[in-house]
Amino acid sequence: MNTSDVIDIFREAGAVLEGHFILTSGLRSPVFLQKARVFMHADKTEKLCRALADKIRAEVPGGIDYVVGPAIGGLIPAYETSRHLGVPAIWVERENGKFRLRRFEIEKGARVVIVEDIVTTGLSIRETIECLHDLGAEVAAAACIIDRSAGKTDVGVPLIALAEYEVPAYAADQLPPELARIPAIKPGSRNI
Repeated sequence: MNTSDVIDIFREAGAVLEGHFILTSGLRSPVFLQKARVFMHADKTEKLCRALADKIRAEVPGGIDYVVGPAIGGLIPAYETSRHLGVPAIWVERENGKFRLRRFEIEKGARVVIVEDIVTTGLSIRETIECLHDLGAEVAAAACIIDRSAGKTDVGVPLIALAEYEVPAYAADQLPPELARIPAIKPGSRNI
């Protein structure tokens, strides 16, 4: 599966939105990828996550013990990808603004891959890595359905992306005039 195939699935689901969006990262963009519209379709989600699991298998030698998803966005792709990898899925949640592995225990030395939905700056992955390192886990890689930075984001471990789809993103004080004229909306889940 290539980037065009992934974006076609997002378009089929009505998940490529245009307007003025405040991304989870705080950056602004004229394009928002509303993955919830994809993840509401089990067949589309299964197809994407099966392909992501195949990429993980090919790029992470030695196997893994867990797939870890950052809540909320990473829950569904982490679960579905773990199903194809045949390993348990667990997740981190924010507690007082910091990711914690609240519902699970993880063995020291456990090898994990973090699975995220869409990466722009990689902040959620870096925060998840910090949490897992504090618990003694080995983060072999991170993976995502779409890397909006087209390979430019450094998350601190290898990043495996099913698709690289660079869309413009701007700081709030550096908006192009055509974007500044449109009211901004924030559809992400960072503050939930």
